[in-house]
Amino acid sequence: MEQGKKAKVLCLHGFRTSGNFLKKQISKWHPSIFQQFEMVFPDGIFPAGGKSEIEGIFPPPYFEWFQFNKEFTEYTNLDECISYLCDYMVKNGPFEGLLGFSQGATLSALLIGYQSQGKVLSDHPPIKFMVSISGSKFRDPSICTIAYKDPIKVKSVHFIGEKDWLKIPSEELASAFDDPLIIRHPQGHTVPRLVDASVEQLSEWSSNILEDLKNEYVTVPKVLDSDESTDVELAENNMVEQVAA
Repeated sequence: MEQGKKAKVLCLHGFRTSGNFLKKQISKWHPSIFQQFEMVFPDGIFPAGGKSEIEGIFPPPYFEWFQFNKEFTEYTNLDECISYLCDYMVKNGPFEGLLGFSQGATLSALLIGYQSQGKVLSDHPPIKFMVSISGSKFRDPSICTIAYKDPIKVKSVHFIGEKDWLKIPSEELASAFDDPLIIRHPQGHTVPRLVDASVEQLSEWSSNILEDLKNEYVTVPKVLDSDESTDVELAENNMVEQVAA
């Protein structure tokens, strides 16, 4: 991240919704939480292949990132989706973090896990943090043995709903991360409205992220003033004379 620019966050929407819908969902959170970040909301690469649960609530078009069976053990177009997102991140990034809801959160964790194991995004800086809302793990063993092989060591916050049908899978995803922050809420499968305590938790978390990013800036050496420059030249000359002698 260049100094003076906002840290970019790639935000991946849920199944058969859209980037604009996730943007609207996140807008219910206090604006101070992410005001220091540049939030990017792309659409999934495939048009919705069936009915969307937000029909009549939010206007189309709707998209999906990949397709899957009912047991969530077999996936279609996942490799194409991963390739697309990796290219997108390199061309439009770099992105410091990922945020995802449902399918988008599951996919975000996969990208970070794969990157940490050297499988993808070798030409993109390491992702440093993730916000997961109603996420879950992939269940295909060939994916799990790579993506979740080791604890994922990025800062992460996981929103888990008490009435969410993905509550247990969300717990399992959080356990794949090193020292995750878990924020629980009484709602279902949704981006929750945050109570004051949760706003404070998330604001503190995002502030710590920004502080970490600032500490990573390379300090540019100061320009020597004329007196210091003269002293350096004299020292160099003395060294040359000693060597010559």
